[in-house]
Amino acid sequence: MRSDTLDERSAVKLLLWLLLFVLCWPLALLALLLWPVVWLLSLPFRLIGISVEAVFALLRAVLFLPARLLGHKDA
Repeated sequence: MRSDTLDERSAVKLLLWLLLFVLCWPLALLALLLWPVVWLLSLPFRLIGISVEAVFALLRAVLFLPARLLGHKDA
């Protein structure tokens, strides 16, 4: 990911939060305070997702090993 894309995303997120703050400041402050809790609760699901992705990558490598040994080139 390029840094300018990250900067643009951060700017858009900030502008959206400021808009929410102007329209409904209690909800914006609640979102700001609860975001770290939501992030911590989502960590186990991210780890599970990474593990499942790794298992599928291993299965794919094992299944395609005979073809690679016979000289088939990836597209």
